[in-house]
Amino acid sequence: MLSQKTIETIKSTVPVLEVKGTEITTVFYKNMFEKHPELLNIFNHANQKRGRQQTALANTVLAAATYIDKLETIIPVVKQIAHKHRSLVIKPEHYPIVGENLLGAIREVLGDAATDEIINAWAEAYGVIAQVFIDIEKEMYEEAASKACGWSEFKEFKVIEKVKESDVITSFYLIPADNSGVPDFEPGQYITIRLNIPGEKYLVNRQYSLSAAPGKEYFRISVKREAEENTPKGKVSNYLHDQINQGDIVEVTAPAGDFTLNREESPVVFLSGGVGITPFMSMVNSLAENQPNRQITFINASRNGNHQAFKEELEALMERLSNFQLSYVFENPSEVDKKELHFSKEGYIDAEWLKENAETASADYYVCGPVPFLRAVVLTLKKIGVADSQIHYEFFGPAMNLEAESQLV
Repeated sequence: MLSQKTIETIKSTVPVLEVKGTEITTVFYKNMFEKHPELLNIFNHANQKRGRQQTALANTVLAAATYIDKLETIIPVVKQIAHKHRSLVIKPEHYPIVGENLLGAIREVLGDAATDEIINAWAEAYGVIAQVFIDIEKEMYEEAASKACGWSEFKEFKVIEKVKESDVITSFYLIPADNSGVPDFEPGQYITIRLNIPGEKYLVNRQYSLSAAPGKEYFRISVKREAEENTPKGKVSNYLHDQINQGDIVEVTAPAGDFTLNREESPVVFLSGGVGITPFMSMVNSLAENQPNRQITFINASRNGNHQAFKEELEALMERLSNFQLSYVFENPSEVDKKELHFSKEGYIDAEWLKENAETASADYYVCGPVPFLRAVVLTLKKIGVADSQIHYEFFGPAMNLEAESQLV
């Protein structure tokens, strides 16, 4: 338990964290990686380069300070982060390293304003918060290992099939290299792929949604080729597309994540942008197997018909689902695209179109895609009167504040 004095001291730092939070976390990561470069084997270099990890951590630190006397309030956020930590194999021994460098960054950025009282209060608070993460993640590791065919950290998987889904998205079918079988998982969850790319000093990790329904003999991930081939963002996707083939081995962690499909009978609306379609392929295929009569509206926005993935698979679902509405929104459709059976709109998803095509009072709305798409769709849903409790969304990478335009760079 934290003392009342510690709580008051932590809360007094909220205003400065609102202003200096990202500066603190930027210094934190810089210093930590200089002292412990081995941690670069764990962290996503692309998110570091784009500043998303720094912003996400700053938001988490601010939330911890704001609710330091009511930590149970942020447990859902803690669990979401813990899923990512478990998937990346963050261990208890990493937390003291993080704590030391976070306190050091606070002292460095705030200077004389970082009094001993503030540093000591944050040291005490960090110890409590870190233990919450450690305890939750311990349960997650144990749960992953205890499942049939489960395991706790990384495991070798073999690529058994590679399928081109569109001009930019390719699927990889994976089975354990030891032929031990794959565990069950929740539709919408993801796995971490770890690669040793020739010429790269450190291992690289990327988290990809599982795009097939549970209960198969394989995992399927569907990867978009990023155009920036020689940047951290595009390095892994291009390597997978160009160098990983049938028979190759990759390292994989067990499924994780809390962006999962509810089991109720209420209508469901899937709204995806580009490769954001991947978790919804797992969800809709699971619905076809378990709730084929559920009302489903499936909307995917992409650049054009050549970028639209899973056309044949989605078309086949029309035969398996009794109440399935499929719509494609193409930013720049060709004349051929406009003749596509499920082509519904040129341009972007907007409020008027959503009201006409996807407004259902009791529906749950699931949204996934790039941050600008997420922001536009989630805010549009709110604009047309959809309650927050009915809106569920997933970020690819660290979570961000959709209300903040400055974070969309």
